[in-house]
Amino acid sequence: MTDQPQVLIGGRWRAADAPTGSFRAEDPTRAEAIGPAFPVSGATDVEAALVAASTVAAELAATSPERIADFLERYASAIEGDAETLVALAAAETALPAEPRLRSVELPRASGQLRQTARAVREHSWSDPVIDTASGLRAHRAPLGKPVLVFGPNNFPFAFNAIAGSDFASAIAARNPVIAKAHPSHPATSRRLAELAHEALLAADLPAAAVQMLYHFDNELGVRLAADPRLGAIGFTGSRAGGLALKAAADTAGVPIYAEMSSVNPVFLLPGALAEDAEALAATFFASCTMGSGQFCTNPGIVVVPQDAAGDAFVTRATRLFAEASPRSLFSRGVQDNLARAVQGLTTAGAQVLAGGDIGTGTGYRFQPTLLSVDGIDFVDDKGALQAEAFGPVSLLVRVDGDAAFAAVAKALEGNLTGTLYRAADGSDDALWGSIARHLRERVGRLIANRMPTGVAVSPAMNHGGPFPSTSNAGFTAVGMPAAIHRFTVLHSYDNVPDALLPAELRDHNAAGAQRRIDGRWTHADVGADA
Repeated sequence: MTDQPQVLIGGRWRAADAPTGSFRAEDPTRAEAIGPAFPVSGATDVEAALVAASTVAAELAATSPERIADFLERYASAIEGDAETLVALAAAETALPAEPRLRSVELPRASGQLRQTARAVREHSWSDPVIDTASGLRAHRAPLGKPVLVFGPNNFPFAFNAIAGSDFASAIAARNPVIAKAHPSHPATSRRLAELAHEALLAADLPAAAVQMLYHFDNELGVRLAADPRLGAIGFTGSRAGGLALKAAADTAGVPIYAEMSSVNPVFLLPGALAEDAEALAATFFASCTMGSGQFCTNPGIVVVPQDAAGDAFVTRATRLFAEASPRSLFSRGVQDNLARAVQGLTTAGAQVLAGGDIGTGTGYRFQPTLLSVDGIDFVDDKGALQAEAFGPVSLLVRVDGDAAFAAVAKALEGNLTGTLYRAADGSDDALWGSIARHLRERVGRLIANRMPTGVAVSPAMNHGGPFPSTSNAGFTAVGMPAAIHRFTVLHSYDNVPDALLPAELRDHNAAGAQRRIDGRWTHADVGADA
């Protein structure tokens, strides 16, 4: 490819057709544009991508699992082989540290996620084959038969990238074409990933148009695309406002959307746990809140602290850590401005700034690590403003007096990705744990004990999802195979269909060796075979 950025549409790289503008990546540490001008695609490119993806949907749906897995593994190897280039591009565009964050943590997570997805494809574990011989019914999860539109976020240039992350891998695993909408915070990183994906696609002998990639298009066009019934589903990670706008549009056409939108990830510090070592917990909390400049969807945005001596010690130590910390780099001016507005919104709603609270001095996009506090009664009485996400190194302490106040805060929470409870090792907090967890459990996707929420393990048991408004659908996860693949499937049932006309994983002979539920029992055996 040349240095002039091109879009990937219809199985080839070409110049954007009738772009509506252009943009450049920025070095967040200097607030200066870097690299070439990337096109902002207009309606012509978007339509071409949708047509191209739709044209190959049936062919990809009929592709063998082996070829899909081969592509995923080739792509993982290509990412690993090009690590130095990818890390350099991502570090320049995001200001995230090359080591350990990008090179040793996120890039291996991205390639490992692709390999895990390949295993799920080979095992057929995502398709959930079910056979009921008495009724003659058989069912499994199948491809959508339509393209999946993926919107990538700003905070994970590899592991959640629209052209390489979990949404992308999940959609391809279910044999759906992908239209990837890259995030404008890291276009050069996305372009290089798309080049590697395209090469792996061709090497695996998959349809060349199975993957499309556009760098950017305006919000109005994105909303219009979300309402197009030619789409099979949408994966989105971003702001609540953006997710809700896309969901409203998608709902008009019945297009399923799996949107991860916002979360404050409440942390409850129970009295016994604080009494054991309040200052150590303060240090752990500070490290979690400021990791990656707080630009994580699982950042501890609310911490519930008792109004007692140990709670006061925690607040004193945490306030000192935040006050002494240097300003943290942010991804963009937009992130900086939104964070300043979020902090202003919290103070307007009654929160008191204990440390930080403003844009950092110096060059680039920066913000001071910020700690705020509010009384638990005021938090419970508030109608939502104190639960607004502040995307950055910011957290709100909620001070509570007594066990009932802990439970009241839990009951007042909106839906979140995670909820954490720190309990004492001697079991003295366990009764209080039970009263809080009873309410917290139904408000979070992942309940955590004695561990800050920052970080998401790529595991089959992971739930990276949660009740609204953290996501648009609490029944699904964006991380963890095979469950993440289920978002981009449709349930197909067959009634009295002859064996030879069934999909391979539903036939009497289990040629693929998949685990199937036959007459209520999970087995790898053929239908009718003895256990």
